[in-house]
Amino acid sequence: MTKFIGTGVALITPFNADLSIDFEALERLVEYNIANGTDYLVISGTTGESITVTPEEKVELVNFIAKVNKGRIPLVLGIGGNNTASVVKEIKETDYSNIDGILSVSPYYSKPTQEGIYQHFKAIAEVAPKPIILYNVPGRTSSNMTPETTLRLAKDFDAIVAVKEAGNNVHQYLELLRNKPKGFLVLSGDDDLALGVALAGGSGVISVIGQALPKEFSEMIRLGIARKAKEAYDIHFKLMPITALIFAENNPSGVKAVLSALKISKPHVRLPLVEATDDLKARIKTEVKNLGKS
Repeated sequence: MTKFIGTGVALITPFNADLSIDFEALERLVEYNIANGTDYLVISGTTGESITVTPEEKVELVNFIAKVNKGRIPLVLGIGGNNTASVVKEIKETDYSNIDGILSVSPYYSKPTQEGIYQHFKAIAEVAPKPIILYNVPGRTSSNMTPETTLRLAKDFDAIVAVKEAGNNVHQYLELLRNKPKGFLVLSGDDDLALGVALAGGSGVISVIGQALPKEFSEMIRLGIARKAKEAYDIHFKLMPITALIFAENNPSGVKAVLSALKISKPHVRLPLVEATDDLKARIKTEVKNLGKS
């Protein structure tokens, strides 16, 4: 699954002041990422505020992004949830004409056992017509998908080709890298750990900050995969302050503040999220200037 190696970005959903989708800003964001080295785009993930985007809007987003993309880079669609039957139904009913893969989050809120997580993804793998990237993010789901469960799924189902691991746990990453089957991709879901994961044998990242700084971030990941540690860490150290700032309050309010400072989109989010505070926006603007971006 070489199309998912490198830097994927979890796209925001830009909104107008009335909280309708800002398609002009979305076009700017997609073009900006393609022009600056992003390897693939992830639509309707957590950063895209998928919880408050309606099913009808989700279809609109996919169709619009595909129209702008024109097949230039792969597209991954987020389809997940904690109602297995509902997720399976959506997977069966989705149009994949322009979609290259599915990102599916481990079930949240219900806090299933490891066997429950395995059975959930087994049901998905048996019907999915596109490659599946598992998504483990314990900070949001309240349950951790262990390396043992991830690797069991990887070995049992050809449709499961990768994991976006976002447990912010270095040992867990290393367990996955040490024991993964050949060809299975370990992707970082933690922007701050992404370079270390790449240097240790990971295949890349699905990033939040990457969409705001695609040239720098994607180059860092390419250097990491190539084991060029010094050059990669030179970039990493420059990006550390802005990466920390975007997660200081909530995601995606932080990265939306960065994109607003870059004049790509507005900072609006839908409730229950709120915009970054004025203090955080000011600190982000300062760091954007420090990076020579405004």
